[in-house]
Amino acid sequence: MDSESPAFATPPATRAEDGAVRGVGFELEFSGLTLDRAADAVRTALDATTASSNAAERVLSVDGLGDFTVEIDWDYLKRNASEAADGEDGADRQDGGDGPGGWLEALSDVAAMVVPVEVVCPPIPLDALDRLAPMVDALRAAGAVGTEDSLLAAYGVHINAQIPRLDAPTLSAYLRAFALLQWWLVEAHEVDISRKVSPYIGLYPEAYVRLLLTTPEPDLDRLSADYLEHNATRNRALDLLPLLAEIDAERVRDALDDPKIKARPAFH
Repeated sequence: MDSESPAFATPPATRAEDGAVRGVGFELEFSGLTLDRAADAVRTALDATTASSNAAERVLSVDGLGDFTVEIDWDYLKRNASEAADGEDGADRQDGGDGPGGWLEALSDVAAMVVPVEVVCPPIPLDALDRLAPMVDALRAAGAVGTEDSLLAAYGVHINAQIPRLDAPTLSAYLRAFALLQWWLVEAHEVDISRKVSPYIGLYPEAYVRLLLTTPEPDLDRLSADYLEHNATRNRALDLLPLLAEIDAERVRDALDDPKIKARPAFH
């Protein structure tokens, strides 16, 4: 990387409708590290402090950026760890020793061998993204590895970019551009075979692409209805469910009642 150039390319539209610099969140999935080692790497690289902790996650607070969550991406562990932390003996359950809940810490270490560890970043302003570079370097140095180091893993980097304007012309333009380029993008980015065969990054069906390209000047209601009719799943290469939930959460819940869908004015 050229030290005189930024680590991240800047899009043409850098500000949102309210004039603030657009934000982008990242979700980094990897293996090779226990939860503790991954959290230590992030904490040291970003000079973070621990805001909360249980057997499934560490929430780290970074001045000027917000809260970063380092977690084992396994619902069973998350649920039990959360219940233990909320219970009367939560402290014993989190101690990792011989207390009644020490099994959760042991399970967390074992799970990290087969379940991805994930770093979930808060929305970061575009002009502050370079602050993430030390974190990425620290995770690599600690031993974090991605999909290319496993025959079975299908890890990903999710980029949650704030939309510049939450209106129909802007959303339609992004959707049409992505729909036309989706096949090329898979090849251009040399998507690993494990990701291609996984259900996580399914492309838009051709029937939806045709509808999208032939509908003149759709409004937000029509865009939402058409998308949910053809893409009522979180497993899309460009997942619009969080953004559509920001517009009309009830409509999205009616199509797909999934608690993992978090409303936000951003692509996923």
